[in-house]
Amino acid sequence: MMTCLRNSSLLYLSLVIGVSCQSRQQVTAPISTIDSTLQTNATAILESKLSEINAQSGQAIVMEVQSGQIKALVGLTRKDSTNYQPCENFSVWQSTGLMHPISLLAALETGKVKLSDKVDTGNGIYQVHGRELKDHNWHRGGYGELTVQEGLATSSNIAIYKTMEKAFGNNPQSYFDLLANMNYGKPDSINGIANLNPAYFVTPKDNNWAKSDFAWSSIGYNQQISPIQILTFYNAIANNGKMIQPQLYKDSVVVINPQIASRASIDSLKLALAFNITDGLCQPAKSDKVLVAGMQGTSSLSTNEDRTKDMYAVEFCGYFPTDNPKYSIIVSINKAGLPASGELMASDVFKKIVGLLFSY
Repeated sequence: MMTCLRNSSLLYLSLVIGVSCQSRQQVTAPISTIDSTLQTNATAILESKLSEINAQSGQAIVMEVQSGQIKALVGLTRKDSTNYQPCENFSVWQSTGLMHPISLLAALETGKVKLSDKVDTGNGIYQVHGRELKDHNWHRGGYGELTVQEGLATSSNIAIYKTMEKAFGNNPQSYFDLLANMNYGKPDSINGIANLNPAYFVTPKDNNWAKSDFAWSSIGYNQQISPIQILTFYNAIANNGKMIQPQLYKDSVVVINPQIASRASIDSLKLALAFNITDGLCQPAKSDKVLVAGMQGTSSLSTNEDRTKDMYAVEFCGYFPTDNPKYSIIVSINKAGLPASGELMASDVFKKIVGLLFSY
């Protein structure tokens, strides 16, 4: 009789434990971070812009600054001559036009430059070890002398590279070491995004490195990186230097780097990113509802003889409100041929998504 009771008790305990485990599994089932309404509306905004500018593909990603939770993850690509369809390839690798602020942050960290420093961009063409580095307005005579802050606000490649020269001199490897310390290019993986690869950079340690490569690396070339990895870095800037792991499923916050750079350098860069919207080229991103900060960029993805067939990435990455950022957003659009403008194309998508989020 005791044996039967003991066995019955064991069976009861097993059933209770089993039910408890099932309940626990149900409670801890992954919960998406995506806001379905925002996702739908952001998709419509991006699709409208892609159609307007006859683009090949585009992404728009919205993330909460402090938690890293992704609230919208939109990817669209053209399947035929007119229709855009969802694309889940968020691991796409390419160069970026959003490197200027990241390079400037590295330069600020050396303590050798500040935003008020003067830099002469000349006529918009600068010789770098036998190659011509050009500003976008070189055919109009360039910008001449600018402050470093103005150089960022005008997207001057020459201003950024001359600032790199002052900060890093003849030791470009120290620039890449700083980027690594700041975890630029992270994360290497995100649960829910397939095939995300670690960002790749050509550095002075590589056999194919040329002396002129430092100039082009500092403005976003000689690297392969995905928009979500760029957003992760900008989000860290918005978060006063704390880099957070992006999440597609609700979980505890994971910190990649508690402080990517000194608070003083971060604060200086945040001022420059706000200035870019109020006084720089990216005034089209300005919202009439809330103060925003960010950076525009345009990069060439190919170099065909027929330049009308060249592929360009037009991008904008920013955050708001500037005084206490809640959301960060990246918009990255790939299109063939000119015109190609991050400040006129991608920033318009950013501005409209900000309008959606402001009521949240």
